[in-house]
Amino acid sequence: MKEDIKQRIDAFRSLMKESGIDAAIIPQADPHMSEYLAPHWQVRRWLSGFTGSAGDLLITADKAMLWTDSRYFLQAANQLEGTGIELMKDGLLTTPSMTEIICGLLPSGATVGVDGMLMPSQQLRALRADLAVKGICLDCRFAPVDRIWTDRPDLPEDAVYEHELEYAGESADSKIEKILAATKNANADAVLMSALDEIAWTLNIRSWDVKYTPVATAFFYITDRERVLFINPAKITEDTAAYLMRTGVEVRPYSDFQRFLELLPQSVRVLVDESKTAGAIIDILGERAVDGGTTVATKLKSVKNDKQLEGVRNAMIRDGVALVKFFMEFEDRFNAGEALTELDVEAILHDKRRSGENFMDESFGTIAGYGPHGAIVHYEADKESNAALQHKSLLLVDSGAQYLDGTTDITRTFALGVPTEQEKNDFTLVMKGHIALATAIFPEGTRGAQLDALARQFLWKNGLNYLHGTGHGVGFFLGVHEGPQSIRLNNVEAPLLPGCITSNEPGLYRENVHGIRCENLVLTHKVMETEFGTFLGFETLTLCPFDRSLFNTTLMTSEEIKWVDDYHAMVRERLMPHLGMPEQRKWLSEHTQPLNK
Repeated sequence: MKEDIKQRIDAFRSLMKESGIDAAIIPQADPHMSEYLAPHWQVRRWLSGFTGSAGDLLITADKAMLWTDSRYFLQAANQLEGTGIELMKDGLLTTPSMTEIICGLLPSGATVGVDGMLMPSQQLRALRADLAVKGICLDCRFAPVDRIWTDRPDLPEDAVYEHELEYAGESADSKIEKILAATKNANADAVLMSALDEIAWTLNIRSWDVKYTPVATAFFYITDRERVLFINPAKITEDTAAYLMRTGVEVRPYSDFQRFLELLPQSVRVLVDESKTAGAIIDILGERAVDGGTTVATKLKSVKNDKQLEGVRNAMIRDGVALVKFFMEFEDRFNAGEALTELDVEAILHDKRRSGENFMDESFGTIAGYGPHGAIVHYEADKESNAALQHKSLLLVDSGAQYLDGTTDITRTFALGVPTEQEKNDFTLVMKGHIALATAIFPEGTRGAQLDALARQFLWKNGLNYLHGTGHGVGFFLGVHEGPQSIRLNNVEAPLLPGCITSNEPGLYRENVHGIRCENLVLTHKVMETEFGTFLGFETLTLCPFDRSLFNTTLMTSEEIKWVDDYHAMVRERLMPHLGMPEQRKWLSEHTQPLNK
């Protein structure tokens, strides 16, 4: 495989030379600026061999470098070894940016190539300006990969289906009316949607073009008079065609999209989010484009309605029941001496979830990291890496499901033997941060960056840290990661609004030793109003016990211990009526007992 990567890069360099390109940027992106990509758009993965969901590749005549974030440092180092591609650890103060490297390597008059359909307009504009300072040109039409990727997958043709109102809680017509009202307020005539999750949410449609994420590859253009969906017609079933017709949506081929934009009258003002719309699309629109910042659909879909929240709570119960059954089977087989591996953990967990009502798929590839593998934040076991589990160390399991009535995401870390003092101390420090965030009360308008330190403070006091964000938004039978809100060190302007679902997942990762992450999903809700304004807090939605053997209660306050006990009591109360077997109820009762002080 490593030799294949070298040959692909050499072939790509030949195309660069032929086109007069001195350096090429290959983003991990599709024309919709998606986080997770359909196989057709996995160009960077194909060229580099690195399978992480984040990371951009730079190729010059004699160098290849890949930038990715802390979630993938260990994974990328392993996958890039022997390929000739240098890992650049993005986010570290010592790591130069891709633009800095380009300007340092190339002389004035050189040309950098990139496919303008794979980079958002804001980023493309900034790149062009930075390169121009050095006299370097940017060619945004460099997209030659089809000439060497001869077996490139076609665009997906999975069928589109309606996500029914009994789950969605609001009709497509109602959502479009809200979007158009905001469009007029922005002095625009039309709105263009590129983001696949926004289109799926707006139209109450779903498909499986992207693994684990129920979206359809499409663009959507809306005015007072037009609702045009650009999509592969082969994806539209008879039932879906009838539904879209009732909703007033015209279906046109996906390939017609750019020509449609070119023919729009120059007087039309089209509302876009330039941070999430491809630069090539903005170039076509020209002065017709109106940058409205974060799209209305993104803001609206982040706040779940009452019907969705009812569904999410029901989905959490089913997910919790599946997890109880998983832990029981895993413990029985492991304690009986059966040889189990990380892949066995994934298989058992998937089997328990898929038997539940409304289950559609996992919400991402399960991370089952044993011992040192747990320190690889986005580890995914395969046949080569698959570790045998032993009666020692820690097992980190990060998993989730897509149900018709909600999306789940949970991480639990548990001991496979008698935990060591370091394992217990590390786990407890992480949990103290988890509890601090779960119990936070904050004024309306607070952003995630203002809360992030709550989850890190106990680690920081001991000279410890983690480099990933503490929380991400979660969709409703959509992307397991969604904006606009997040909880992380760097500031994101979007406040935490009532009705938003966000993860609470601090962690700690000791390279070549173990990884710890403790994750629940939380709902922002109103707590109180005083003369000082409205104050918000979090309701924990996830229902699954933590490993009680890993708590060092001597490091905990009485309030923290009470939080764990109260949480376990809630888990027991909500799951117990849904467990049909006496042994299941016994297991849950034993694993939700108060902590030993």
